[in-house]
Order: sequence, then C-alpha cells, then structure tokens
Amino acid sequence: MESLLSHIQPYFESQLPFLAVVIATILALFGGYYKFKISPLLGKKLPPGAQGFPLIGESIGFLKAQKNDKTKEWLDKRLSQYGPIFKTSLMGSPVVVLTGQAGNKFIFSANDAIASNQPVSVARIIGAHSIFELQGKRHKLVRGAMMNFLRPESIQRFVGEMDSIIKEQLLQELKGKDSVHVVTMMKKVTFKVTCSLLFGLPEGKEKDALLEDFTIALKGTWAIPIDFPGTIFRQAVQARDRITIVITKLVRRRKKEMEEGIGKSREDIISSFLLLRDADESLLEDEIVDNIVSLIIASHDTAAIVLTLLLRHLARDTHVYDTVLAEHKEIIKTTEGKDGKLKWNDVQKMKYTWRVAQELMRVTPPVFGNFKKTTKDTSFGGFDIPKGWQLFWVACATHMDEKIFQEPEKFDPSRFENPSKSVLPYTYVPFGAGPRGCPGVDFARIEMLLIIHHLITNYRWTEMIPNEALTREPMPYPAMGLPIKLHPRTDTINCT
Repeated sequence: MESLLSHIQPYFESQLPFLAVVIATILALFGGYYKFKISPLLGKKLPPGAQGFPLIGESIGFLKAQKNDKTKEWLDKRLSQYGPIFKTSLMGSPVVVLTGQAGNKFIFSANDAIASNQPVSVARIIGAHSIFELQGKRHKLVRGAMMNFLRPESIQRFVGEMDSIIKEQLLQELKGKDSVHVVTMMKKVTFKVTCSLLFGLPEGKEKDALLEDFTIALKGTWAIPIDFPGTIFRQAVQARDRITIVITKLVRRRKKEMEEGIGKSREDIISSFLLLRDADESLLEDEIVDNIVSLIIASHDTAAIVLTLLLRHLARDTHVYDTVLAEHKEIIKTTEGKDGKLKWNDVQKMKYTWRVAQELMRVTPPVFGNFKKTTKDTSFGGFDIPKGWQLFWVACATHMDEKIFQEPEKFDPSRFENPSKSVLPYTYVPFGAGPRGCPGVDFARIEMLLIIHHLITNYRWTEMIPNEALTREPMPYPAMGLPIKLHPRTDTINCT
C-alpha cells in the first residue's frame, strides 16, 4: 500500500497546476455566465415559460412541429399553460412570444426599444448588413431605395415586361406536359421574375444553381445554429457563401458597366443601391450583397408558397375556381385588340382573385411568425423583457381568433371586400405591419395575379395526391411538392 501511495502522491502533485487551471477556468466561465446571463435578470418579473437546455432551448420540439405542420398546436399548448405572453428559447436565443392584437401592435409600431435583429441562424444566412439587421439612418436609407423601386408607381412601368416573362417561363415549364410538381414550377417562375426584373441576373446554369442554393439556405434560417459538418445549418451556411460569390460578381460587373458607361442602362435594385448615397458615402459592397440576398428570399419564396397553396385550394373548391375563372374571362374580353400584354389596369380588376389569396394567407400564412429584438430593457403586459432578448410575433394567433374573424375555420374571401372596415389594425399580418412591413407587397401581388391569370385561363388541374400534408422548412409547402394533373381548357382564348 505504501508503495502504491508513493507512486500516486507525486503524480497527483504534478497534476495540481493543471487542475488549478481547470478549476479556475470553470469558475471564470460560471462567473461570466452569472454576470452576463443571470445577474441582469435578478429582480425582473419575466413572463412564464420554459427555456429548455442552453443553446438548444425548445428548438427541437419547435422544429419538429414545423416539419409536421403542427406549429399552431405547439403554440396553443403553451398559450393554455402560460397565457398570451410567455418565454422560451429558440435557435440559440432567449425569446418572448407575444400574441394578440396588442402584442402585434407593440412589436410592429415604431418603438426605440425594438429592432428587427434576427436570431443567430437567420442573421448568418441573410447577412449582418441586411435590412432586417440595419438600424437608424442606414435602415431608412436602404429601405427608401427598396420602396422607391417597389412602389406601385414604379411597378406600373414593367407590368407588361413581367407579364411577358411569366408567359415565357410558364410555356417552358408546361409545354408538352400533362402533369407537373407545382412547388418546383412556382419556385422557378417566381425566381425568374425576381432575378430578371429586380436584379437583371443573366440566364444560364449559374441562375439554376443559384435557385438551388437559395432553397438550401432558406432551410437553415430556422435551424439550430450548430455549424458542424452534416447539419442543416452548415449546409445553409455553405450555400450562402456560394450565393455571396455569385451576387458579388454581378454587383462588381454592374458597377464597372456604370462607371465605364458601357452596356445597356438598367433600372433595377442593384443600380439603385450603387447610386445610393448617405452624406456622400455610398453603400458598402457587403451591404448591397446582403440586401440583394434578403430581397430574393423575401420576394420569390413567399410568392411561390402562396401560389402553390392557391392552386391547391382552387383544385379543391369548385365554386372559388369558377368565380376566379369568370373574373379572368371578363378581363380577357376588355384586353382584346391590344398587344397581348396585360397592363396595370388589367391587374387591378382581379379583385376577387386577390381576396381569395388574402383569405388563403389568413388561414395558412406563408410566414408563421418572425423575430424582433429588444435594444434595451422594456416591458409589456405587466412583464419585464430584458435587453437583447428576441420577440416573436405569431400570425395565426389573430388570424384564427374567433373574436376577430367570425368562424375563422371557414374559407370566406368576402372578409376582405372592405378591409378598412372589416379587418382591425394589427390583426391581419401575413406581411408584417407598421413601418417595417414588407416593402415588396405590391410586387408580389402583381406577380401572383399574373401567374394565376395565365394558368386559370388555360387549364383546369386536379391533385394527384389527395389530402397531401403540409410541412414547413420554415415556410409551408405540400410535403410531396403538390403534383397535379393538367387539363387544358378547350374554351381558352388566352393561349400562353
């Protein structure tokens, strides 16, 4: 025994410096965690709720609910436990979920305690200089450039060109086919419109690869931010890096053309960004790239979702299909004798079609909810919300509230016949609301209506997988891509 102890004691003594370093490191980490995570919360009345494990939080359960289109059930369970305001932890950030009209108004109204900063996973994909991350004067500058290009007066100028692009792309996707996967088709068509009109991106394999990378990157926005090989987040980050290379080349090429006065003059978002000045200071290249990425994600994918779900509903609801078709047949009659392109005034006549889309976005919003971030300690509903916490607004909490929308489960486009009277402020929020609402709403509306026009005046369609389930990645798509059987109309007078 003495011999054994004589060997152990020197070994133990030799390890004391190492053990001391380990203990000191653990104490330092604990002290830092207490100082920055625990101490600021002492004495605060936080909302009820559970935050789960560090970093992971309740993300796994939330993402599983997303995949199975059970996110509303995930939310309802916590609302029944904790009430309309509760805390959780998602995508690596502490989160306070606010629901109801008052919660929406608090989040969407101008408030110097709230910024649009996103969780780690979202910010890494959209970029640190995205409009969703910028604050103050820089945010106003970039948003102003977007709004200037996307306002209705500007969109009127290229409705005819948009119509031509849509007809050409639909012909390419549908020619000689008797069936098609709607999700794939809509993503291609809306991506083509967005890239051609907003950014002047040339045709070719590079554009096809770019669409695939955007699809991968989007899946990583609401993923646990663990950057290990094989994870969804790592794949999304790699896709975002490839996107950056392509967009950066495009911006530099456009800048060179503008400086040298060569090539055809373009009016698009890239040109607007390159000409933008703030006290004679131009936008950084990273700012331009990040905001192009943000616009592409926001514009093409949301429109593709709504169009997919709209075609699914029209296949199931004969009355709505026939009413939409009748509206578009009347529009065709009034456009006869023109150059064949639909114009701004033609699109404004598609009132019932847009009400159907609005009602669809109420029942199945393309964005379940989104994040904001507190820039200082604030409070709401009798609870304290610490600085740096995320705020999460939820569309379905008001969209499916029977106190706001009578018989919310019923599909009723007439709810939007007179929205200024029938829809209360901050209750219908598929595109957000207030000063940071989506700047591309009118662009998306025109694009979707034109696509529906050319489809419904040329085809009927039936679902090939009845009752196909939805999944969210993070936006809602039919799980199998919504394959449909095409039935060309024999009475068509508007050949695509």
